[in-house]
Amino acid sequence: MKPKLLFSMVAIISCAAGFASAQTPCDTLKWLSLPDTTVTAVEYVPEGPYRAPNAFPGAPAAKMQPAISLPSYCRVALVLAPSKDSHIESEVWLPSADWNGKLLVVGNGGWAGSISFSAMASSIRDGYATASTDTGHKAGDAGGNGMFALGHPEKIIDFGYRALHETTVKAKAIIAAFYSREPKYSYYNGCSTGGRQGLMEATRFPADFDGIVAGAPANPHISLHASGIELNMQLRKNPDLPLTPGKIATVQKAIMGACDKIDGVKDGILSYPEKCTFDPAGLLCKAGNSDACLTALQVDAVKMVFADVKTRKGEIVWTGFAPGSELQGTPLAAKSAENAPPNSFLLDSIRILGYQDPSWDWRTWDLDRDLAVSAEKAGYIDVHTYDLSAFKARGGKLLLYHGWVDPGITPGNTVNFYKGVLAKMGSRQDDWLRLFMMPGMQHCAGGPGPDQFDKVAVIERWRESGIAPEQIIATRVSGGTVDMTRPICPYPQVPTYKGSGSTNDAANFTCNAP
Repeated sequence: MKPKLLFSMVAIISCAAGFASAQTPCDTLKWLSLPDTTVTAVEYVPEGPYRAPNAFPGAPAAKMQPAISLPSYCRVALVLAPSKDSHIESEVWLPSADWNGKLLVVGNGGWAGSISFSAMASSIRDGYATASTDTGHKAGDAGGNGMFALGHPEKIIDFGYRALHETTVKAKAIIAAFYSREPKYSYYNGCSTGGRQGLMEATRFPADFDGIVAGAPANPHISLHASGIELNMQLRKNPDLPLTPGKIATVQKAIMGACDKIDGVKDGILSYPEKCTFDPAGLLCKAGNSDACLTALQVDAVKMVFADVKTRKGEIVWTGFAPGSELQGTPLAAKSAENAPPNSFLLDSIRILGYQDPSWDWRTWDLDRDLAVSAEKAGYIDVHTYDLSAFKARGGKLLLYHGWVDPGITPGNTVNFYKGVLAKMGSRQDDWLRLFMMPGMQHCAGGPGPDQFDKVAVIERWRESGIAPEQIIATRVSGGTVDMTRPICPYPQVPTYKGSGSTNDAANFTCNAP
């Protein structure tokens, strides 16, 4: 063989070897064909620090999530088009090593419009293949909130349930192609809108997941927003609002004075707000108006905030604030002006989902009429059934949780949903369904009470090992240090102080029937 020819062959072989070594298992997914799907990116992400991008473009850099260290993974970006007007962006991340054999899909918040990258990062760090979706639109589309749905009925379906289901189906197919096997278990974890998405999955697509964690579910979405508008419209008529910070403090002090010791300890956390019988009439001013008392109109306003919003027939649209809630987050502290429209975050569920009219006159607001119209037009985005028998029959486990002092989605509605399931399916459903009400927790996190627990670990033990959660130890972290632990109990049980020992130690509490 001539020297020049030998050199050329060696060069070709070397280049081929270099090309082969540059390949990763991810590359095989570039040619994956899935129905109604365009694969827009496939890349190998090496081990290293990761910082989730801002959910909302233009947000201050200071609000970006801190960087965390992630193992190497394969990132797959998709555009799903189950309808002619669908443009659903989703991502699936696959651990390149040490996959635990499971899929964990994570939900959204608010009106969605962004992929939940932070939750995906936590999932990949824990060994799961993970997926998330923007639900078919961007957060700022057409002005934000629900405006994306104007003239786009298919996008309402995508937001309501289709985007999450299609993402889950595609994630399972990608996992099978990448690992040559399907996930052994598939789980879902979401709070707020994510909680609603979890309930939608359990009822519409009971085969998607083996276990679902649904926190503070914004369900029914339309009823939630309609009740917020109704409360706003009623309280703005009250000439004695807003309450001063001093009056707010007086009300809070009176609530705690009346109810804080019900669980056996005075600590600023109500473990059993349902038993609280606080009556604001006891604060009625008797010798002139001051921050230490309430006028008659202010008493009426406080009663309204704690009362359920109802239709003229007495049907509950949404439950009132629970005693112990932070009243600074209610219209008591910040009354809307008479000529100001309700917050568009709420209003879009009526003027856009219901009437498809951005100029709809909110001044004509009528709870019964406008709720009925919106529910008829877009009520399919919500769960309106208490029959979860299909999910139960295939061995699914559903873990519900909600903070007792949630100011965004008042918690009584989740209690009512749980009771509705028991009324429909029978009183003993705790082999697959449990509700944990969290004293002192606000919306999905935060507040004076413990607000953190490993939700996915709980649902895994329940589904895979048959170990039902008799109680869950939750923690409160301040300044990077755990400064309180306390049991949270399966409803209707409540955590009760034993009478001795630190009130910051879960060992000194038990779960008792009310």
